Parts: sequence; C-alpha cells; structure tokens
Amino acid sequence: MKPSIFTLILLIFGTIHIAQGLPLYKDKNAPLEQRIEDLLGQMTTEEKIQQLNQLSFGVNLNPNNKGEAVNDVDPQVGSLIYLNENPVERNAIQQRAMEKSRLGIPILFGFDTIHGIKTVYPIPLAQACSWSPPLVTQAAAVAARETKLTGIDWTFSPMIDVARDSRWGRIAESYGEDPYAISIFGAATVRGYQGASLSDSGSVAACLKHFVGYGVSEGGRDYRATDISAQALWETYLPPFEAGVKAGAATLMSGFNDISGVPASANRYLLTEVLKQQWKHGGFVVSDWNSVEQLIAQGVAKDRKEAGLKSFTAGVEMNMVDRIYADHLQELLLEGKVTMDSINDAVSRVLRVKFRLGLFEQPYTPIVPEAERYLRPEDRAVAAKLAEESMVLLKNERAALPISSKVKSLALIGPLVKDQENLLGCWSGNGKPKDVETIFEGVTREFGDNVKLSYARGCDFDGTDESGFADAFVAASNADAVVVCIGEKKAWSGENSSRSTIALPAIQEKLVARLKETGKPIILVLSNGRPLELQRLEPMADAIVEMWQPGVAGGTPLAGILSGRVNPSGRLAITFPLVTGQIPIYYGMRSSARPNDGNYKDISTEPLYTFGHGLSYTSFDYGKATLSNSKLAGDQKLTVQVPVTNTGSVTGQETAFWFISDPVCSVSRPMKELKHFEKKTINPGETVVFTFQIDPMRDLSHPDSTGRRLLEAGDFHVRIKDQKLTFELVDDDDRPTVPAPVTP
Repeated sequence: MKPSIFTLILLIFGTIHIAQGLPLYKDKNAPLEQRIEDLLGQMTTEEKIQQLNQLSFGVNLNPNNKGEAVNDVDPQVGSLIYLNENPVERNAIQQRAMEKSRLGIPILFGFDTIHGIKTVYPIPLAQACSWSPPLVTQAAAVAARETKLTGIDWTFSPMIDVARDSRWGRIAESYGEDPYAISIFGAATVRGYQGASLSDSGSVAACLKHFVGYGVSEGGRDYRATDISAQALWETYLPPFEAGVKAGAATLMSGFNDISGVPASANRYLLTEVLKQQWKHGGFVVSDWNSVEQLIAQGVAKDRKEAGLKSFTAGVEMNMVDRIYADHLQELLLEGKVTMDSINDAVSRVLRVKFRLGLFEQPYTPIVPEAERYLRPEDRAVAAKLAEESMVLLKNERAALPISSKVKSLALIGPLVKDQENLLGCWSGNGKPKDVETIFEGVTREFGDNVKLSYARGCDFDGTDESGFADAFVAASNADAVVVCIGEKKAWSGENSSRSTIALPAIQEKLVARLKETGKPIILVLSNGRPLELQRLEPMADAIVEMWQPGVAGGTPLAGILSGRVNPSGRLAITFPLVTGQIPIYYGMRSSARPNDGNYKDISTEPLYTFGHGLSYTSFDYGKATLSNSKLAGDQKLTVQVPVTNTGSVTGQETAFWFISDPVCSVSRPMKELKHFEKKTINPGETVVFTFQIDPMRDLSHPDSTGRRLLEAGDFHVRIKDQKLTFELVDDDDRPTVPAPVTP
C-alpha cells in the first residue's frame, strides 16, 4: 500500500526536525494538522487518555458543584478547572506539565467566566436587552483579557439555551427567549472571547453550553428531563448553537438534561451526527460537572463504566471531574468496546484547541500587577456603558421620570439601595462586593448638592420583619419623590435556583404598599435575574426601571437614567408574564385552533410587558414602511425600509425589530419570528431609515423535523412596529435547496 501524500510530507518534515533535534509538534511554523499527528504518534495509550480528563484545582465556591479538589496535579492531565486567582500558582502547575511530563503537553486551564471575572458586567439576560452586539463583544473582550491574565485559557461561556420559563434559575445566564437574538448575541460573545486569533494574548477559548435544550427543563426545575420534538429541536433550540459554531467557538459543553429519553451527555445523534458530521465542528465537547456519572441517575447506565462508554461513544471528548474516563477508558479499549481510532480522534480534538491557543509556544501567564490586570478604568467604563444600555424603562406615568428639577428632596428606600453583593448577579466569577458601585453612591454623585437625599432600608429581601417600615414611611413622607429599590438576591437565580413563583417576597410588596400611602410619586427600581411577576406592584408605581443585576458599575448608569442625563434605550429580550401561572408565555407562539377560545378564565392571557417593550424620554414616529418589490423569484432579495423620526426634544436610541410571518405553510409557523434588528441613535427632529434586506433561504425558509430547510412559495408578511406588509414568494424550481442532514 502506497503512503499518502500527507504521510510523505509528514515524514519529510519529521526527518528535518529530527536532524534539528526538535520534534515536529513543537515547531510553531509547521502545519497544525501535522503537529497534531506527529504528537499523537508519540503518545502512549495512557497519555492519550489523560488528555481526555478534567479535574478541578482550588476552592470551589459553587455549592452545586462539589467534588474532590486536586492538590497534587498529575502533569499529564488534559485540563484543570482553575478555581484560584493566582497566576503564579497556575504557572507552577504548568511548569510541571511542560518539564516533568514525557512529552511536555500543556494543561488547558478552564473557568466559568460568564459575565466577567473581576470587572463583572451585567448578567447575559440584561445584555440582550441592550440590543447592542458590538457592545457585548467589547465586554466579552474585557472579560477575556482579565481571564487570560488570571491564568485561564478557556471559559465555559456563552450559555445559549433558549429560555422561556422564568421559574428556571439559569434564565439569568441566557440571552432570552428568541432563537435569532440568542444566535446573534452568542456569536458576538464568542468573537469577544476569541478575538482575531485564539493565540492572541488577550483571547480565551469559548464554550457553547448547554448542548442542547437545557432551558426546557420540566416546570423550570433544574437538571430535569426535557421533552423536545424533532421539529422544535431544529427550529428553536439548535440554531443558536449552529450560529456559535459558525462564529468559530472552539468547544461545546453537553448538558445535564435528558432529551426525550436520551440524555444530552450520551446523545450520539446530536454530539456526533449533527455537531461533528453535519456542522463539521473541529473542536471538542466537554461534559458538564459530573454529567457522565449522572447518566446512572438518569437511568441509562448501570454503573460508572457503562456511563463512560455511552458518553464517550456519543461524542463527549473531555470528562469533567468525575474521573470516569481515567478509571475505565483503557479497560473499555482492551474489551473492544471503544476503538483506538475513536480515542485518537478525541485526543486530536483536544490537542487542536491547545495548539490553536498557542499553549505549546506560550504556556505561561505573564505576571503583571493586579491593578493592570483587573478593573482598569477603561474596562469599568465598558461595563457601565453596557449596564446603561441594558436597563429598561418599563413604565413612566405622570412624568415621574426623569426626576424633575423641582424635586428638591429624594428618599432612597429598599434593601438594594446600599447593597453591593447582590448587584453582581449569579456566576460573578471572582468579582468582589467591595468593587461594586452602589445605587446610593451613584445617585449621590449624580445629584450632588442639588437634591437632599434620605435613606431607609425598609425591610430585608424576604422574611416578615416590618420594623423598618416606620422609618421608611417617615423618609418618604418628607421627600418630594420616592425611589424604591427592590428585587432578588444574586443566589435566587443561576444554577439550582428554580422558584415556584416569580413574584417577589410579600415583605417587599408590603413595603411598597406602605410607601404608596404617603401619596408621593413612587419610582420603582428592580434588580433581578429573571422576569418578575409585578401584578400587584405595577399599579402602585408611577415609574418602573428594570436595572437587572448590572455587575460592578450599575449605580451611575441607573442614576443617569433617574436624572435624565441618560435616555433609557433598553428593550426587553424576554416577556414579563402578568402572573406566574401564564408560563409558558413568549412572543413567538403558534396560533390557536380557536383563537378566541381556550384562554384562561380567571386571568388575562396577555403578558404584562411584551418582548421588545421599553420606553424612552423621547418619542419616535415610524413612517410608512415600503417594499422594494411585491414579489420574489429566483435568487432575488427584497429590501424593506421604514423612516423613523425623533419627534421629541432629546436624543435617543431606537431599536427596530423586523419580524416575518408565514401565514400558510406545510409546517405551522410561529405567529411571528424575529429576523433582524438594528439600533440607531436619532437626534431631535432627525429622521433615519432602518433597512432589512430579506434573503429568502435565510429569512423565509424553515426546517422540518430532520433539519432540512424548506422554502415554500406563497404569501409572507413582514412586520415592523404596528405595520404589516405582504409580499409573494413565487414558485421557482431552480431555487437552491439545502439537503437533508443525517436523520435521528
């Protein structure tokens, strides 16, 4: 059998490097795939299997992920979750790997940098409300730089699960309810983390999670099964992951959830047939914490060995924490249940990421002063800007906001006024409460000596202690206006933080009701990690600002909105139900068989605040939208435009949302689907034109239950604001189609 051209080239390169005393895999100028093959050819079976294991090092502060901490690190291990902040210790561990292991393969250090590591910026759900992907990319780049200088090469982010149940705690980590929006923000985050090249000094590898459908956990309860039809899988839950893969995400993480009987961490169809074969992803998949061992609890594996077999053969290359691959892969290989080819492929994928990160050439983290690593003024400014654009003005009646110059005294009341820890939000990395700007500090700086400020905590986040109500009532009675800052603790959202109701504890609602008795204007400020049930609170408030959990720099952005220095531009990326009992409720639902019947008999079917809702201090007038053509044929594209005029007196930012509806289709479609959005700054009296170019295959096609995209002729509607325009896609036999993928 003749050797392949690739093998001959490898032999030639290898001969040259042997003559130079340098293994080919250590030559940064050699082609990537040749370096991988050269190194793989020199590795023993034990060394290969070690590369497929990830352990944790340091003190784990996440109560949901407790496991054995590693103190004496095997220098051949593939990866460590690095739970320390000290790059010196990290470098010492890496030095052992480079100098004490036989082949000097660097360790890949990972960590959960979800929305910043020290310069903590708003939670992802808030980020999506900014509708500013470039700003999200910029914040992710700040996080990547700080993460890299901590000694971490790989972040377990972004989380791009579609989340439509606000009871689910991890909704705070998502970019909301819409697959298209999540796709855009997920890709923007990947670009921020990974930069122009993974080997850049400020880049880290991204990890798309949780593959796939974790946000559909039954009843909003974490770790539960998800019953997802093949149609829903392809039209709703897979698109953000495909977008992230196309954006270049180096890795993915399999989920905890059982997907219609096949757990995510043992789902060969998704992990191999879709991700690797159809989407051609060249990186690797890491399990979630203990999710391989948890296949036993999920009832698909009788013991750890079988769990490892099912996970590995499904397509999970790296085993997080539970050591099952280390304990059983070699035995499974000897038994013929896994092949050396599959092990080689898995190891190649891990090595590919390490080579792309440049770890073989630059295995150590530069040691720089902490002030140069973290919380630089320019980085805090990015976090503040993102917080500013993420905050949503939900309600504003009787000109309650911005606070008038006639207001000479202001009462700041509530458990969040001087709080630092809970403004950080869940998954706040190594963020410290001491670095958080409070609401009180921001408001004090904003209003200075022009407004007399008084403060009363009023009550705690929960409990029944009303003893602080009296002081709060006095402060409110003596003020011209009252700002009440209430919401959630950071631990009330995030992993394993599901809640049966999304209403705030009764003590907070009682506080607002008591303050309402003063007759003073009530400005409600909410800080939370999920949509809230505001049925009782909303009528008591003259204005409501959703500030979310903004991270380290929320006080000044909020104060700017209160004063009017900042014109709020946030728009909801998720629906706010009227009450918890409306869940699930989201904008992209399908039509009912009886549109006027079947609704709740005891409550409204309409949400309190819809997807895309958000107010401004100015007014925008949408002119008549126009289509470039009423028909589409062949490979034509259609342009739709709408002029928008700022008819108010202050500059503002407006986000235009373009939706498509397909009223008659072989597969029933959602009533409307977001296909494009754009945010623009408009000066008073100025008119700008928003444009959406419709690409038929991209914007009008839909997947069937196998993932094949279908483009059907007929009428379509494009919607902008309250306008609906109709155009026709004519039948065309020559129009390209997308072939069907591998079926489950």
